[in-house]
Amino acid sequence: MIIAIDGPAASGKGTLAKRLAAHYGFHCLDTGLLYRAVALSLLDAGVSPSDRTRAEATAKALDLSRFAEATLKAPKVSEAASIVSAIPEVRAALLAYQKDFAARQPGAVLDGRDIGTVIAPQAEVKIFVTASPEVRARRRFLEMQQSGGKLSEAEVLADIRRRDERDSSRGIAPLKIAPDAHLLDTTAMDADAVLRAAITVVENSR
Repeated sequence: MIIAIDGPAASGKGTLAKRLAAHYGFHCLDTGLLYRAVALSLLDAGVSPSDRTRAEATAKALDLSRFAEATLKAPKVSEAASIVSAIPEVRAALLAYQKDFAARQPGAVLDGRDIGTVIAPQAEVKIFVTASPEVRARRRFLEMQQSGGKLSEAEVLADIRRRDERDSSRGIAPLKIAPDAHLLDTTAMDADAVLRAAITVVENSR
């Protein structure tokens, strides 16, 4: 079984994906980490994240195991990853890896921006997770505070709005809800309530 979870930044899709995977004993992939790893590699090399040639080469040679997840989620990496993910050559280079992961047995949960529309349109379950920009900014701000982040909540909100616009308007694999996806608005829900709702979706799809 493939469970595709899409949604904008800080909507809670990553937390949901991990918990769903643990619940069902499935493999889990945060596809956003792939783009973050490419972005961080470029930044570390002093290369602009908009350099298409270097970004493509980096994506083709990517070894995700070299990176710590906490490092990949730094604010500077988030912005660069949003730029990198809009480069068609980068998306093409990472496509096979994601499709292969989706085929893992006994099942896989993938979260990102284009899982249900591009990576795994054949997924048995598709969930589009969203929340208001203000709630998402608050969640990300609190998360960053725990790791020593220096941005204000207003700056985080502005960043999220920029990323929403870039992700939704890019020409290749834009962020959008698949026609057969279940919409899950987490604005007024805690993580446990989101998990229960998602499990209900999965069980009703079997």
